[in-house]
Amino acid sequence: MWWFSKAKRKEVWDDPVEGQLGDIEAAQKIRAICRTAADSAERIGAPDGRSTKHQGERERYERAARAAMEIAMKVSDELVRDSAVREIVSLCMKANNMKTARTLFRAIQASSIKAEVLKEYPTLQGELP
Repeated sequence: MWWFSKAKRKEVWDDPVEGQLGDIEAAQKIRAICRTAADSAERIGAPDGRSTKHQGERERYERAARAAMEIAMKVSDELVRDSAVREIVSLCMKANNMKTARTLFRAIQASSIKAEVLKEYPTLQGELP
């Protein structure tokens, strides 16, 4: 019975990257990381999410976001990178991590992707250059 085991859960972002990831594979990995960590982000983004009872969820979200950002920095295609960063912005917004979301939003270069983000998260509107 796995739920009685004290072993730490293996996460998608804990898997070592074998070889060099192509841009598409990197974007897919970022998407998988963000979707996997979305539940933790939503828990800590909830009104009671700042309490200490969610410390494990906060650490899980932070590890996932960090891993996704590290992968995104290695993507060479600008449009693919912007699309991947959009996924990370969504993860940050679910966690109510406005500081990181704003920083990442400013890094998006493609106007179409920026418009999509603003449509979904109008609170970032004040961050236009």
